[in-house]
Amino acid sequence: MSAPAGSEWVNPLRDKRDKRMPRIAGPCAVVIFGVTGDLARKKLMPAIYDLANRGLLPPQFALVGFARREWAHEDFGKEVYEAVQQHARTPFHQEVWDRLSEGIRFVQGDFSDDAAFQRLADTLHSLDTERGTGGNHAFYLSIPPKAFPLVCEKLAQFGLARETDGCWNRVVIEKPFGHDLASAESLNAVVNTVFPESSVFRIDHYLGKETVQNLLALRFANTMFEPIWNAHYVDHVQITMAEDIGLGGRAGYYDGIGAARDVIQNHLLQLLALTAMEEPVNFSPAELQAEKIKVLSATRLAQPLDQTTARGQYAAGWQGSQQVVGLLDEEGFAKTSTTETYAAITLDVDTRRWAGVPFYLRSGKRLGRRVTEIALVFKRAPHLPFDATMTEELGHNALVIRVQPDEGITLRFGSKVPGNRMEVRDVNMDFSYGSAFAEESPEAYERLILDVLLGEPSLFPVNAEVELAWQILDPALEHWAALDAEGGGPEPYAAGSWGPDSAFEMLHRVGREWRRP
Repeated sequence: MSAPAGSEWVNPLRDKRDKRMPRIAGPCAVVIFGVTGDLARKKLMPAIYDLANRGLLPPQFALVGFARREWAHEDFGKEVYEAVQQHARTPFHQEVWDRLSEGIRFVQGDFSDDAAFQRLADTLHSLDTERGTGGNHAFYLSIPPKAFPLVCEKLAQFGLARETDGCWNRVVIEKPFGHDLASAESLNAVVNTVFPESSVFRIDHYLGKETVQNLLALRFANTMFEPIWNAHYVDHVQITMAEDIGLGGRAGYYDGIGAARDVIQNHLLQLLALTAMEEPVNFSPAELQAEKIKVLSATRLAQPLDQTTARGQYAAGWQGSQQVVGLLDEEGFAKTSTTETYAAITLDVDTRRWAGVPFYLRSGKRLGRRVTEIALVFKRAPHLPFDATMTEELGHNALVIRVQPDEGITLRFGSKVPGNRMEVRDVNMDFSYGSAFAEESPEAYERLILDVLLGEPSLFPVNAEVELAWQILDPALEHWAALDAEGGGPEPYAAGSWGPDSAFEMLHRVGREWRRP
């Protein structure tokens, strides 16, 4: 049974009152530009197989690869098969693969090759007829950002961006969304000339993670947190994304971008928006985006920047039991590179809820361990009638949302130590997704790709969010560029540590300290 073009396929036997039943994508084709890259091989193609394996893709589905390789359809099919075997999260089922492989096609060509885009158009038209994909196409640009405008223009030139007769064409763009505010505005203008904003899906895979979405449930489905989620009780907020890996082999992508552009501008500012925004009227895309835009509009870098920002570059050191080289000795990086591998900034959110509460954002490579978390650190209690000796081992209460790798929530509070004396010490109350639910959390790219096919934009930043994020970060980037011009540069920090001394001093000078997860 086929579905009307542009709609999601609905099982006629499904009871619409049963909320456990997932939504299934309608007939469509996904075109991946850059299928030879790591992202496509390790994430995108396995995620598409996993969606098929979970029954979330329709029988009328096709996957098209576009790249310079001189492959036949069968060669690309083998590449997808190997990617699925190596990286899929769900068990391999031959019948699922056989059904999926029937719709796999490949188009060889360069981004500037008119003949290649004509072949792509012909291939999609054939799939619409042969596979019943219904004229619905999603174009996933897993390519360098500088190629986005050219590919979008070619899609328009060959009629692949037009929506007609109830069919849809959507474009998926990977970060970074520009290099600064001016380039982001220029990129958005080019993309929106070809695709309406409602058809543009900017992927931020962090927003597809289960714990990030659970942040909304934690805040707005529980009455116990709302009364203390504000400046009356919160001393400060720390948002951390730490990685223990280096950048060997990634100079082509990372050099000249750095930690602030790579992570803070998108992932961490989106986490800030979800943490600090007001309650939406409902969870429709428009309402969620409106609240995020409001809070990002009220966010600015704290001053002065030489005291409220820090950056560093990892040097040689020990990562666990392995001795590793510094960035300047990694393949592809110049000995004079000023690309930061660690960045930390202090933000003020000028709303009634958060006035006076600093938000500290940090991201880095070659740090002590891999972890992403949001930590609300609460103000100290007066500790009366306790004397100092009773509470000397008591720190700040904290609510920590662990985004990865051990997804869950930790609440840190004071409890009496067993014994005859009154002594209060920190203890943790812990919730872990892995032990609390039998259901396995879907991988972020599975959720986001399915949302693209369903036309569900809640988890995707819109133009205004992207541009506001650059507007917030640009002064720090300009400040650091000025320091580089004067002969400065990122401060070295030992691999396996928790960052440069300047980052710790950034908090110490105001009587605070970074969490060490």
